Amino acid sequence: MASTVAVYDAKIDAKKRITLRNATYEYYHVKMFEDGRIVLEPRELVAPFAISEKSLAMMDQAMENLKQKKVSPTVDLSAFKE
Repeated sequence: MASTVAVYDAKIDAKKRITLRNATYEYYHVKMFEDGRIVLEPRELVAPFAISEKSLAMMDQAMENLKQKKVSPTVDLSAFKE
């Protein structure tokens, strides 16, 4: 079980916000219960469109192959024309 790091009272402001002092994380998952309890769980968000280093390396290699004309034969798509 985790030990207590800080204990303090907080007041909701006019826009229904609470300020967390010395918060370690930027994002939290919030659970609100009928009895008034609010539980905050820290979240590390990942950029949804981030490309991994491995994918970038593969794309760089593909472009290098294209420049060196190491490519597959042209694909005939004429069957899909209207």
